[in-house]
Amino acid sequence: MTRNLGQLSRGKVFALTAVAWLWGMQAMAVDGLTTLQSSYGPTDTMNKLEAGVKAKGMVVFARIDHAEGATEAGLSLRPTELLIFGNAKGGTPLMQAVQTIGIDLPLKALVWQDASGTTWLSYNNPAWLTKRHELGNEAEATVNAMAAALGAVARSATTSP
Repeated sequence: MTRNLGQLSRGKVFALTAVAWLWGMQAMAVDGLTTLQSSYGPTDTMNKLEAGVKAKGMVVFARIDHAEGATEAGLSLRPTELLIFGNAKGGTPLMQAVQTIGIDLPLKALVWQDASGTTWLSYNNPAWLTKRHELGNEAEATVNAMAAALGAVARSATTSP
């Protein structure tokens, strides 16, 4: 729980630790970024994430393997894959309210492996995106549904049964 905690107060760090303990996993949130430790390796985590996204009726627009791109450029990078996905029924109303949120939509999730071999899944919290783009209360139901679906898929992809 010390990775990238930036400007968080000790109280917030304690609260995040308590939430992570209650969830039975490590989690951290920095500037709207939610990061969960995975019980699986990078490939299995990404495969589970992609399957979960599709099972929720969302469209997968792209799966980008940053490590492969690095290799093609003659560089090395630990496993790092990005999934871009979404659902027009969820994202369009947000863009109708404030079009700039389109820079953050569709949703994205990053599966990555740190130097110690631990696999993580990171994504932008939809509630943070609404704050960033100053969406009003009219978006609350859509954002709550989006956050619940994303959280469920992320937990399923990272947590062993």
